[in-house]
Amino acid sequence: MSRFTAYEPDTAPAAARPVMAGVRRMLGHLPAAVRLMAGSPELLKGFLAANAAFEATDLDPVAREVVVLTVATRNGCHLCVAMHTATLVRDAAAPELIEALRTGATLPDPRLEALRRFTVAVLDHRGAVPDADLDALLAAGWQPRHALDVVLGVGTYTISTFANRLTGAPLDEPLMAYAWTPAA
Repeated sequence: MSRFTAYEPDTAPAAARPVMAGVRRMLGHLPAAVRLMAGSPELLKGFLAANAAFEATDLDPVAREVVVLTVATRNGCHLCVAMHTATLVRDAAAPELIEALRTGATLPDPRLEALRRFTVAVLDHRGAVPDADLDALLAAGWQPRHALDVVLGVGTYTISTFANRLTGAPLDEPLMAYAWTPAA
């Protein structure tokens, strides 16, 4: 039995209700993860604000998904992996890219692989990335601002992955086709 409540818009804390309504308008449904995060309106608002900021970075959509899926697989969030796999499929990303991101394998595109490796370095070194790792990112054509954008993505999706794992957020029906289980 979960200790967390999956709220409906009419039972959620008052501060979460307009946020939940906005998510429902935007997506056409209310994901289970949002219903669970609503138990802390500040968490829900904070994640959505951080996500909006990350979406507005200079990283292109595929690059953002590389960061997100790297964090999600590292943190073992089945929900984020499924959700962001669905995003890549919807955006017609190469199946080889999607599979490599889901398994943590080397990406087929060297520039995106440099971004993935840098994201791993940010996670592994808690931000104190060795110069060689930053140099490798820059040598692949990324800019210093992209390194900072990665930090924003890592922070944003650490919030999401930790909250989803803590609450035991289930996959919503539309994501079942993209279910993922961490490697043992």
